[in-house]
Amino acid sequence: MGLGSRAFYRTMWTLSYLAAKVLFRLRIVHKERVPADRPFVLAPIHRSYLDTPVGGMVTTRQLRFLSKESIWNSRLGGRLVTLLGGFPVERGSADRAALRACEEVLHRGESMVMFPEGTRQYGPVVEAAKMHAGPAFVAARAGVPIVPMGIAGTDRAMPHGARWIRPVKVVIVVGEPIVPPVVDGRVPRRLVDELTEELRRAIQAAFDEAQDLVGRPALPVPG
Repeated sequence: MGLGSRAFYRTMWTLSYLAAKVLFRLRIVHKERVPADRPFVLAPIHRSYLDTPVGGMVTTRQLRFLSKESIWNSRLGGRLVTLLGGFPVERGSADRAALRACEEVLHRGESMVMFPEGTRQYGPVVEAAKMHAGPAFVAARAGVPIVPMGIAGTDRAMPHGARWIRPVKVVIVVGEPIVPPVVDGRVPRRLVDELTEELRRAIQAAFDEAQDLVGRPALPVPG
């Protein structure tokens, strides 16, 4: 990333952080747990579209994330998303290809965001059935820590189907990093499953703490 790109990202990060502090009275707990000198996988809970920009407030380091390749059909759109940390993955491509792309990012010394629940979910519980093995697999392959994160309040600031953002309190709680054991060669499925369950419990604990601090439970499952 060149000087111009770093300056643009830093400017956008600063503006977003100031907006989050004003609009959401943003509070970040245990920010010191985010590694400062090595790449990592940031693994937040996912309850709102706001989780990506708000979650990125935990560090001034640029975080990378997967984006649809079609965004790059627009030169301006592709350039903007690249500057913000996105990199293209072909829509409908094999999961294996996407995971290899993530692994390459980490090997370059960059950090990235991966949502273990995949798409946005509802409610106060992080369900084992909704957890994806990708973050644990990529972290084990790259030999980097996974940082669990709970975010409370974004589901009320911008719930499913909302067209406008509401000014409600948001709290982020950073969990203790999970360091995968050193693996020589192929990553055993059993290890990935164990790491994924450990991550689920850590995200749940961080989410519970965040909900207590924000003063309200997560929105219930609709219906």
